[in-house]
Amino acid sequence: MFVETDKNSFDFDQFRAIRERSIGRLFWRLKRYTSNLIEPKLHALGYTDFKMSYLMFLSNIEEGGTTNNELAKRACVTKQMMSKIVGLLESEGYIYIQKNPADSRSNIIFLNDRGKELFVSLKGCMQEARDKFDAIVGHDRMEQVLDTMFELANKLENEEQ
Repeated sequence: MFVETDKNSFDFDQFRAIRERSIGRLFWRLKRYTSNLIEPKLHALGYTDFKMSYLMFLSNIEEGGTTNNELAKRACVTKQMMSKIVGLLESEGYIYIQKNPADSRSNIIFLNDRGKELFVSLKGCMQEARDKFDAIVGHDRMEQVLDTMFELANKLENEEQ
């Protein structure tokens, strides 16, 4: 907590102490570390065009396919942005699209074989990251972190609806 000594002073020591434990900054640092660990491994496995940001889209595609609108909602992007990303992921060979038989105005998006193979490769890369985290804080503490993050994300998302 900042302690005001006078209205015009700013204490960088206090600022640094708060900044180092800022939840947003900690999430960003861990995401950056994870991306920098995993993305090059996937590139070495042949997914040279893959970016970790694609996961927010690809991971929301269901086995029976997902509409563009549902994918946009799950990824928290506009339908227009989702359409652009779907075009990119299709051209890079991770997904394929079929007309929606229930609504000819929309498409259903599916993972293709390359998209599914990516997730098999990703599982191994993610396990390497998890093993590293477990080595630092221990498996049980890491499970507690994941359980806590899972609970927070689910409850906060439910509040938004």
